[in-house]
Amino acid sequence: MSKNAFITKEQAEAICKEYPTPFHIYSEDGIRTVIRNLKKAFSWNKGYREYFAVKACPNPFLIKMMQEEDCGVDCSSYTELMLAESLGFSGKEIMFSSNATPAEDFKYARKLDAIVNLDDFSHIDFLAENGGIPEEICLRYNPGGFFSVGNSIMGNPGDAKYGMTPEQMVEGIKKLMKMGAKRFGIHAFLASNMIEKDYYPTLAAQLFREAVRLNKETGAEISFVNLSGGIGIPYKPEDEPADIFYIGAGVEKAYNEIIVPSPIKSLDIKTELGRYITGPYGMLITRVLHQKNTFKQYIGTDACAANLMRPAMYGAYHHIVVLGKENEPCTKTYDVTGGLCENNDKFAIDRNLPEIEIGDLLAILDSGAHGYAMGYNYNGKLRSAELLLKTDGSVQMIRRAETPKDYFATFDFSDIIKVK
Repeated sequence: MSKNAFITKEQAEAICKEYPTPFHIYSEDGIRTVIRNLKKAFSWNKGYREYFAVKACPNPFLIKMMQEEDCGVDCSSYTELMLAESLGFSGKEIMFSSNATPAEDFKYARKLDAIVNLDDFSHIDFLAENGGIPEEICLRYNPGGFFSVGNSIMGNPGDAKYGMTPEQMVEGIKKLMKMGAKRFGIHAFLASNMIEKDYYPTLAAQLFREAVRLNKETGAEISFVNLSGGIGIPYKPEDEPADIFYIGAGVEKAYNEIIVPSPIKSLDIKTELGRYITGPYGMLITRVLHQKNTFKQYIGTDACAANLMRPAMYGAYHHIVVLGKENEPCTKTYDVTGGLCENNDKFAIDRNLPEIEIGDLLAILDSGAHGYAMGYNYNGKLRSAELLLKTDGSVQMIRRAETPKDYFATFDFSDIIKVK
């Protein structure tokens, strides 16, 4: 099995004449199509809305595109709220989910009238003191123990730092009702990057049952359930992509079995699918600078973990395509590396690839979520440009590459260093 880049070598070389490597490039057509299919899959729920997880890919050009597709935004910090406000999002178009939250973040979220998703019982009083309690509020739920789909354990919520216990959910709602809250949402994120097709329906059923329990024990109006993120993408060639229509139908079945016959009768469904929306539709394009033969064969590129941290941080797999050699046999075994002074700065270890030559272009796939977003400046490395392959085939720069002046900008209060 194979995975393909969404640009050819000829396209990439043409782009490189204007924008030097490395750079991240995104597919407008891919992103818009996946959002439209997601909305179709959940169209059975009249109040459905996708809140794109800004943390996955915080580029205003891409988020503006999602706004055009009627998505909201899921923000987790003051700066992400600033980005949302600058693009014209407000009120119920913003979901604010954070943890260990500073006071100023809560105040800003309340100023924007965002839906606040409280992570901890103690945050109830903290929010009351810093922004006030809204009429509609969400609580993050942690059931504890293990999360299973069928006979397989998919996650360990009990070890996660997020969410409230079942007992805290009841007490939290009762307390919030006394403080003026009238409508409640329930949110949970129990596993990450799940390509198991029954993950979302199983999660939905668990949250629907929790909604019914909370309604029964508190009398509160449960207005929505937020299934958060968690739907994964096929990083490896042998992985099956998520069938969003199967998933939507599975959630609908659980809804009809649990919510419709209950006193709640109906509620809105929300999702926060950052990785699923942008992940497969972004790539890191990098050029081969060096080959090194010692105890192994190394390919040295002009990108590094500062451009894509996931392989170094998690040992995550990202498929690599040698542009122009897609149909050649993978007869060579390489470690594909960057230039950081860290031995884990490797995009691939013992990866079978076509024979690579200096000057070749590599497309490192599925970098569209938690790729550029997790960039950093270790070793004085500068963040790359971000480009958009538009539906009409043109390419637009949607973030310029950093320069040394950007790197030194936080010293602008002093004349200790001069950068031209």
